Amino acid sequence: MTAANNGASTPEDDDPFGYLYEDGRAAGATPPGQGRGYGYPGPAAQPGVPRTSYNQVRTVGERQYGQQVPQQQTYAQQGQPTAQYAAPETYPGGAPTRQTPLPGTPSHGGGHGGGRSGGPNTKGLLIGAIAVVAVVVIGIAAALMTGGGEDDKADGSGKPGGDSTAAESVEPSGEASDGPADPPLPKQDAATLQLGAPAVLAKDIKGAEGSGGAYVTGFNAPGASVTWKASVGEEKTYRLYVRYAIPAQDANATLTVNGKANTNPLGLKNFVKSSDPNWEKNWQTTWAPVNLQKGENEIKISCEAGNQCNAILDWLQVSDGPI
Repeated sequence: MTAANNGASTPEDDDPFGYLYEDGRAAGATPPGQGRGYGYPGPAAQPGVPRTSYNQVRTVGERQYGQQVPQQQTYAQQGQPTAQYAAPETYPGGAPTRQTPLPGTPSHGGGHGGGRSGGPNTKGLLIGAIAVVAVVVIGIAAALMTGGGEDDKADGSGKPGGDSTAAESVEPSGEASDGPADPPLPKQDAATLQLGAPAVLAKDIKGAEGSGGAYVTGFNAPGASVTWKASVGEEKTYRLYVRYAIPAQDANATLTVNGKANTNPLGLKNFVKSSDPNWEKNWQTTWAPVNLQKGENEIKISCEAGNQCNAILDWLQVSDGPI
C-alpha cells in the first residue's frame, strides 16, 4: 500500500463508525450512503482523484520531534500536488538531521578514526598488555634467582641428592690437620692387668662386667696390686673410675701414678649403704683425680700397710670431666 493513492473510495485510516460517537456527530459526521463517505466530514471521493492521506511518511531516523512540520498540501483536481514534501531541515528554522553512531562504532566524520570517540583505545590496551608481560617476566626471573638457594644449603653441591661428580671441585676446609685424632680415653678390665701377688683372677661372684665374668680377688693382703699402662692424648688432670665390690664394709687402697703415690687413699666405700654382706649385691663405682702426662702413663692400685683392702676389682677407666 502507498500513503497517497490507494484507489478511489478506499477507506484507509477513516473510522467507519465515527458517526456513532458524540464528538463525531458534533463534527458533522454522517452515516455511510449520505454522499460523504465513511467517518468524519471530508472531501467526497471523486472518480480518478486520489484520496487525501492523513499520515505523513518519514524516512526512519529523519523525524525531528518538537519541530514544526508544515502541513501537506492537498492535490489539485488534476492529481498533481501544489507543494511537494521536503525534509524538515530544508524548511526555514529546521534543525539539521544528525545521525548518532552506536557505541563502539568508529566515527567517519573526523578523519581516519582519530579522536577519543573514534573506537577502542588501542594505545591504552597495548600499554596494559606490555605491563602485564613485564610483571610476569620479572616474577619468573626472581623465582629462578631464589629457587636454587634451598638446594645449595643442603650439601653445598647444588643437587638435592648431594652426590658430587668427578667434574665438580671440592674446596679445602681451610683447617690445618694436626695429625691423627686423639685416641679415645682408655678403659681396661682388671682381669687383664698386671697382677701383684697375692691378687688372682676369679669368677665365683656374679655381677662382674669383665670378659667371662672375671674379676680380681685376693686383694685384702699387703703387697697385692694391679698395674695398668694407659695412654692419653693430652697432659692434664683426669678422673680415674674403678668398679669394685665389698661385703657391705668400707675399704680403701693406695693409688700411684707414674711412680708417685697420692697422699689420699683411693676410697672404696659403701656408697650404696648396704647392710647385706653378699658380694654380688654390693657392686658400685668410685673415682679419684689423677694427673696424667701425654702418652703412656703407669697407674697402680695396691694394698699397702694401713689400708683396709677387703675388696674385689672389676674394671678401670680414665674419664674427662670436672674435678
